[in-house]
Amino acid sequence: MDTSRLGAALTSVVKGQQRVIADLITAFLARGHVLLEGVPGTGKTLLARTMAQALGLRFHRVQFTPDLMPTDILGTSVYRQHENAFVLMKGPVFTEVLVADEINRTPPKTQAALLEAMEERQVTIDGTTHALDEHFFVVATQNPLELEGTYPLPEAQLDRFLMRIRVGYPEADAELAMLQAFHQRRGAQPSIERAIDAAELSALRAAAAEVRADESILQYVVQLARETRQNPRVRLGASPRSAQALLGAAKARAVLNGNDFVTPDDVKAVAPSVLNHRLILKAEAEVEGVSADDVIRQTLEKVSVPR
Repeated sequence: MDTSRLGAALTSVVKGQQRVIADLITAFLARGHVLLEGVPGTGKTLLARTMAQALGLRFHRVQFTPDLMPTDILGTSVYRQHENAFVLMKGPVFTEVLVADEINRTPPKTQAALLEAMEERQVTIDGTTHALDEHFFVVATQNPLELEGTYPLPEAQLDRFLMRIRVGYPEADAELAMLQAFHQRRGAQPSIERAIDAAELSALRAAAAEVRADESILQYVVQLARETRQNPRVRLGASPRSAQALLGAAKARAVLNGNDFVTPDDVKAVAPSVLNHRLILKAEAEVEGVSADDVIRQTLEKVSVPR
């Protein structure tokens, strides 16, 4: 199945972020959620909005702040006197693409309001469970540098994200292209047409689940996960659920590459974004300047690639 139109639609607006775009599409096809991490002004929210437009999905953005309450996200039941009944006032979570902007600026109680929605695609309000859309997709953003007034996401919350994608600055030619496009639009917000219809969208996600993975690929994924646990610089390595996430993302990347089977290159391509937020390093490793990305890179170099 052809995914090139989707990638082309995104790159027509967001320049110089091909790796980020590939990871974002991969996460969506794998039915996962994404945490975009980068400094302000690198196009994180623009990328999420453009993704929603290209997929033809409903989009809602929530600015996370210290005073944001769980009901501001989920909604609440309101009593209507003339109807003599409680009526559900749905919150912004009842959408298809939800952008949680600066998610680490809200307290843990409000962050936790998204746990059930992300894991089970449903929310419970006043004891009643409400199903969310089948394409429900959370794109959260956070600034990795600004720590004052923030609430770091706990491990349980981080684990709900299939990928943490780091968004950096584009190359000079891409930045120039962005500026030229901004000038031509006279500062207006960019907009694109839907790149894929509903039937194709469902078929692509179904295809990602059906992609073949040889036994050697399964063993490769397990070996990668286990190697992170044996690294002397790691306090908590990749869990068995991390291995499942890695395989699911690799299958989706195979579809993105036009294949119906997983290759070791698919696994290696998605491993950094799938694992970088799931490894907890020892204090001495952080003092030495070793990062989770360094550990992942070493792991990929050490574990033998299946033939």
